[in-house]
Amino acid sequence: MHIVPELKPPPKAWYREPWPWLLMSGPMAVIIAGAYTTMLAFSSTDGLVAEDYYKQGLAINKTLKREERARTLELAASASYDASVGRLRLDLAGAQRPPVVVLRLTHPTRSGMDQRIELRHAGQGRYEGAIEAAQLSGRWNAVLETAEWRMAGAWTDPLHTGLSLAAQRP
Repeated sequence: MHIVPELKPPPKAWYREPWPWLLMSGPMAVIIAGAYTTMLAFSSTDGLVAEDYYKQGLAINKTLKREERARTLELAASASYDASVGRLRLDLAGAQRPPVVVLRLTHPTRSGMDQRIELRHAGQGRYEGAIEAAQLSGRWNAVLETAEWRMAGAWTDPLHTGLSLAAQRP
């Protein structure tokens, strides 16, 4: 009796087998994701983190006093964007009407879109000022202030809705 040797194909090189590639795909995906995350971290800024947070914390008492002063003066304001002339109009009611008030519009997440608008008194408690309307969509934090008083509120969709601020007792 004659035994026939079993013929086996020659072994493949390791890189021609699927298992090494399957095992290496997980760590490779993690390396690529980590490189992408690192690139994002270095190319973008932390817009929500204030560099002078300690000074801002100390200034909170001044802010509270200015808000109390607005309540004492019983101030109220309503603002709207007039698209026909491209200006912001504000009506201020209360005991005090300074020549200039400042309206700060701050975006909750994008500090680069924040605006500071100086509104000048145009008579009869009406104030007007120029505004960059191209970026005004969504929700904004609005602060109307002078050196003596301050009122704050939220303004949703400034191009289509009005803003109402009132210095009310807490």
